[in-house]
Amino acid sequence: MARTRSGSRTPEPTPTPPTAPRRLRRFVPLVLLAVAFGAAYGVTWFSNRPPAAPTGMVWVPGGTFDMGAEGQTRQKNELPQHTVRVDGFFLDETEVTNTQFRAFVDATGYVTTAEKPVNWDELKKQFPPGTPKPADERLRPGALVFVPTDKAVPFNDMSRWWTWTTGACWKHPEGPGSDLTGRADHPVVHVSWDDATAYAQWAGKRLPTEAEWEFAARGGLDRKRFPWGDEKPTDIEYFPANVWQGQFPHANTKADGWDRTCPVKTFPPNGYGLYEMGGNVWEWCSDWYRADAYAGRTGVTVNPKGPDTFWDPNEPLVPKRVNRGGSFLCHVTYCESYRPAARRGTGFDTGMSHIGFRCAKDAK
Repeated sequence: MARTRSGSRTPEPTPTPPTAPRRLRRFVPLVLLAVAFGAAYGVTWFSNRPPAAPTGMVWVPGGTFDMGAEGQTRQKNELPQHTVRVDGFFLDETEVTNTQFRAFVDATGYVTTAEKPVNWDELKKQFPPGTPKPADERLRPGALVFVPTDKAVPFNDMSRWWTWTTGACWKHPEGPGSDLTGRADHPVVHVSWDDATAYAQWAGKRLPTEAEWEFAARGGLDRKRFPWGDEKPTDIEYFPANVWQGQFPHANTKADGWDRTCPVKTFPPNGYGLYEMGGNVWEWCSDWYRADAYAGRTGVTVNPKGPDTFWDPNEPLVPKRVNRGGSFLCHVTYCESYRPAARRGTGFDTGMSHIGFRCAKDAK
């Protein structure tokens, strides 16, 4: 209370509640408008804030990128280059190793495709009508093993260096007589798409989509030729990945120190902390493979899951799933598929000595 000159007291004025600064009052409606816009159009705000990653996985923040290649590609199936947006997700920092796959087999008793006899009634659907049944030896459990040729050969016949090997499987990568000694931390191979999917489900994960895989492989380097940038690997001094050196498929100088697979984390990670996203082994993705999968994509394609059907003009009857990343067999004179844009399809029931996988997991 304050005193008047007559000595009486007069009530003091009631304090006015503090008001927000004028700039803040102008900003608040803009924030509310942005939130409303995001809710209406499915935009997730602050999605790049990295959540805590499960053990052995890294957070891939998601974003928009140019999928495929333009002007630098040797393969028509990488065209046209187009814009894609993917949401953030977790991805295994390495390819699934023999140790990890063994834990799955020990826990579940799982038997891989390569360890089962070939079902001719199913396999013949992938060949023209009237194709004769192969000899029983060719239908015994096994897988395709890379065997180098003894001289230079044309690249138009892969059967020259791929051999169906009875007894080859994840435990015996080169067939009977080979084992996993010294390869505990190498990527598991001879796993079919079915095998990779079964492991992922057991681990509470999934296979990445083709778009997720390519975005992750680029490591934040959009439009770069390789996961590490634009510098090309060489045969004599620059080895950023486990790929072929020398003359494919008959003379591998092994200048990078490896003849076939190498342990995971042998080469430096990309910008997202992911190892061997180029070379070492091809990796299964969840998508069906179509050579023309990108045709007709316009504007921004959001979280594509791949086509509903398969199609490879070279093997139109074979149901194929997407492989990404290239392998230890890739060389600039052959396929150069250690580029993030490179893609191929493989029969979902096929095991090969240069195919493995890694898993993804949703943020929620």
